[in-house]
Amino acid sequence: MTLKNGLTTPTRRATVIVALLLLLSASIDTKAHNADSLIVTLDRVINKRSNYMAQREETIEMLKQRKRWLKDTIAIINVNREIIEQYNSFICDSAEHYIHENLALAKRLNNDELVVEQLLRLSYIYSLSGLFLQATEIFNSLDYDRLPDNYKIWYCWNRIRYYENLIFYTADERYGHQYEEQKEAYRKMAMEFLQEESEEYRKEFAHALQQQGAFDEAEELLKKIFEDQQPDRHAYAMAAMNLAKLHRMTGDKQSEKEYLTIAAITDTKLAVKENEALLSLALLLHEEGDIDRAYEYIRVALDDALFYNARFKNAVIARVQPIIEDNYLKKIYLQQDNLKRFSIVTSLFALVLILTLSYLFFQVRAVTRARKELREMNDELRRLNRKLDEANRVKEHYIGHFMNQCSIYINQLHRFRKNVELNMKTGQLANLFKFSSEELKKDISELHANFDKAFLALFPRFVEEFNSLLRPGEEYSLEHGELNNELRIFALMKLGITDMKQIADFLHYSVQTVYNYRSKVKGKAKLTGEEFEEMVLKIGSIN
Repeated sequence: MTLKNGLTTPTRRATVIVALLLLLSASIDTKAHNADSLIVTLDRVINKRSNYMAQREETIEMLKQRKRWLKDTIAIINVNREIIEQYNSFICDSAEHYIHENLALAKRLNNDELVVEQLLRLSYIYSLSGLFLQATEIFNSLDYDRLPDNYKIWYCWNRIRYYENLIFYTADERYGHQYEEQKEAYRKMAMEFLQEESEEYRKEFAHALQQQGAFDEAEELLKKIFEDQQPDRHAYAMAAMNLAKLHRMTGDKQSEKEYLTIAAITDTKLAVKENEALLSLALLLHEEGDIDRAYEYIRVALDDALFYNARFKNAVIARVQPIIEDNYLKKIYLQQDNLKRFSIVTSLFALVLILTLSYLFFQVRAVTRARKELREMNDELRRLNRKLDEANRVKEHYIGHFMNQCSIYINQLHRFRKNVELNMKTGQLANLFKFSSEELKKDISELHANFDKAFLALFPRFVEEFNSLLRPGEEYSLEHGELNNELRIFALMKLGITDMKQIADFLHYSVQTVYNYRSKVKGKAKLTGEEFEEMVLKIGSIN
């Protein structure tokens, strides 16, 4: 089957189902967000409990101050009613005290209606505080059939609260079913006296619908009642509590938590110590696994119950508190174990971090030291390069100088050869003998002087460093800026001329004479012969 829009029936149904699922998911997320926001608000409100209690006590004190100036019995009874309303959900013993005071005043006035009113109030307080036997005695002492209709309704409501608290206290299915039947019987009796359009009737009718399983209709009624309440009234908390109980029956945990939190916030702000919402919320949070809040809320609920002196509430809390407390302690122990493990891991991590930082520190120091050494090496290289450049320039200068000297000597030899050839051709052989040995000595001296000048220019500290290798008192000095024969021999060795024959030819000495000079100098040295010559070769070297 195809619809007008082109979608088949199964496709249309699938689309609708998907849309519904999306809406449901969005609704659940919204409820969860609302509940979580309310929980945060409740935490803040609980932290201000003492302020709200002070406000309630101030209100009560003002009523007591007003009462001190009253003389009329009815006026006193009326003020006591206001005080009882304040104490009903604050301190049950104090409420009981003022109820007894009003009961005594009613008996003194011989006013049966006022007496019944106080007995009904007393039965309510006894039910709240767990004095079920005393409440039963009051119920049995009253003749229901002879009560006015408005008191009959009051009687039925007190009976309903009585059985609700009794079911809550016993928590025993063997008796709970029986108590539930009796409670619903009194609910039906109360509804007979209520107008259908009244809030009380709709509230009781909603409870009846819940018992029948008509949860949607019941929720609609209870929501309308809830929306009609003022947020700063105890009735607002009660309406929220009724909705929470409904959602508990339907299994809607998020909505239950939301309304329980609203009720708990309202009652805490009003300093209501008879606070069922906070206890129920603690149990719900415990089921969800929020152990910390569950423990905190059950502790606050117990403090409120002790303050209110609700005996049956203390017993109920005593049943569940050890379970929550045990789980809370287990969580604490687990957190402590995790903290120990985390501390160990953190310590190991810190140790590794310290070792890593130490390693990095030494590496940085090594790198810094290496950079410093590298800078020093670069500076030294630059210095050595400058020396090399300078040495190269000096060498270039003196290489040119000796090349010029060689050219001069070659020209002299050429002129000498031409002169010899000319004298031989002309037969003037006698002129060949005019060249004396003095001229040769002069040339040799000039050669040595040029050598000394060039060598000392290349190695200006040669004599100084050479003397440092000799024993004290054996040092040499320069005469007229020239080397002596001993120094000249080692100067030639420094230049790489190690052949004694070449050295002897250069100096125009015999080889033996050169050996003698050499041995003489070695005898003056601080080191052995080979070590001395090695050190001489290193003079002026660039390290």
